Amino acid sequence: MEHDFQTVYLSAGSNLGDRFANLMRGLRLLGSDGTQVRYVSSVFETEPLEAGGSPWFLNLAAELHTHLTPRELLARFQAIENEAGRVRSTPNAPRTLDLDILLYDTLVIDDPDLVVPHPRLHLRRFVLEPLAEIAPYAVHPVLHRTVRDLLDACEDSSEIRLYLPEVAP
Repeated sequence: MEHDFQTVYLSAGSNLGDRFANLMRGLRLLGSDGTQVRYVSSVFETEPLEAGGSPWFLNLAAELHTHLTPRELLARFQAIENEAGRVRSTPNAPRTLDLDILLYDTLVIDDPDLVVPHPRLHLRRFVLEPLAEIAPYAVHPVLHRTVRDLLDACEDSSEIRLYLPEVAP
């Protein structure tokens, strides 16, 4: 059956090591095991919000089509983060790779270990800016507003700029 996949939007970020390579490797690893990466936003360099003194992040958003359940996808994300060398020391600590489920079709999940839509999605410009680039009309299933509307109303004033990786001559 062609329509047994789910549309998922994710956020990916990295602020340790080769940030760009970490993001690209994460996307490559996602494109397997019943998951297809459909669209990827531009990469943005973003100011860390809650980790004062941390290196700046590279962030992007992507649209996936998947046959995995939300819990299976979360487990897949965590396995990819671990493979990328992520160490979970303290909340908001610098990390090689962070993968978050932003939206999973129209599902609303509120469990201790999995909350969808992402609980701070509407508060973070570094999430909304790339997501609005690929899915401006996706609707937040709790707030009933489009991603574009959420970005326009976002009060986060942290710095975000388009990232253009240096290419060797």
